[in-house]
Amino acid sequence: MKGRWAKYVLGGLIIALLAGCESRPTDKGQQYKDGKLTQPFALVNNPNAKNKPVNGQDFAQQVSEISKVSPSLYAKHRETYQAIFQWMVSGAEGVQLTKHKINAYQMEGVDNFGNVQFTGYYTPVIHARHTKQGEFKYPLYSMPGKTKKMRRLPDRAGIYAGALDGLGLELAYSNSLVDNFMMEVQGSAYVDFGDGTPLVFFAYSGKNGRAYHSVGKVLIDRNEVPREEMSMQAIKKWTDEHSEAEVRELLEQNPSFVFFKPRHSAPVKGASAVPLVAKASVASDKTLIPPGTTILAEVPLLDNQGKFTGKYEMRLMIALDVGGAIKGHHFDIYQGVGDEAGHAAGFYNHYGRVWVLSTPADIANDLPSVKL
Repeated sequence: MKGRWAKYVLGGLIIALLAGCESRPTDKGQQYKDGKLTQPFALVNNPNAKNKPVNGQDFAQQVSEISKVSPSLYAKHRETYQAIFQWMVSGAEGVQLTKHKINAYQMEGVDNFGNVQFTGYYTPVIHARHTKQGEFKYPLYSMPGKTKKMRRLPDRAGIYAGALDGLGLELAYSNSLVDNFMMEVQGSAYVDFGDGTPLVFFAYSGKNGRAYHSVGKVLIDRNEVPREEMSMQAIKKWTDEHSEAEVRELLEQNPSFVFFKPRHSAPVKGASAVPLVAKASVASDKTLIPPGTTILAEVPLLDNQGKFTGKYEMRLMIALDVGGAIKGHHFDIYQGVGDEAGHAAGFYNHYGRVWVLSTPADIANDLPSVKL
């Protein structure tokens, strides 16, 4: 067991060393300029945060979803969940954590000063039709099966050029190539067929095995969008102002392509197959923060333009999802469904403090990275 923890701690130190030279963006919620942390997870007994969690009910709902859908995951973390509930009933003061046998391990963050990165993701609602018609001409595909003719799935450019035509993989046709792309980035979406029927959840089914390349980075490298202004909204604005051919060329810079499977009357689920509650669940690097782990996060508050307000709120959230870009001391906060959630998710690339909460029972259940 100690060897397993040592492996995770060493991995965290390597991540920290690689990130240590990065600048600390004070306009994005940087917490510390000094007070360097010397280990990936530091036992601090009581977090030095001033506020109480604002989302107790949402956290309780998320725990309830885990207990209903994944009894084994719930059982692994039951002691910690129950201790947190007792802590919240007692007033949720940081100094009372140890009274309820809850250990708090502060994460060193991306720069060794406690600055943990937060981004956001959401579930879009895509307008589509069952058949190709008029402006609804951009297909959403199911995952191709293995065939002798196709030993390796084509890249995005090949798929846009018709490499999958004739295979009967089209699930629906949307009216926006960019919306399809954003749906891929988020990993799922609800589809509105415009015929009065309930929305259909299109879940992630797989991808083509090609490496993901950020189109946002492409725009930055081409001096199309300043680095400090990059967001999902900035990408969407650029695509609105350019021709379809130019947009397609940009999207093709990301060779990775995602496929879907329809699920009627299905809730949004993460990689742990648990329905997600907005702002009470996160995607994490599971080699550091495994599924079911509770974090207490001091999250920077943004205004409607995505600017840091200088204020924070405390949130209890559970790691229930993963993401290809979510590595190390970085969490992707699930924001919910629809345009409002997308607006919030699109702006988030900020920093705050995080404490991993656990009880001795969770340690016994092999919670990695926190026993030093």
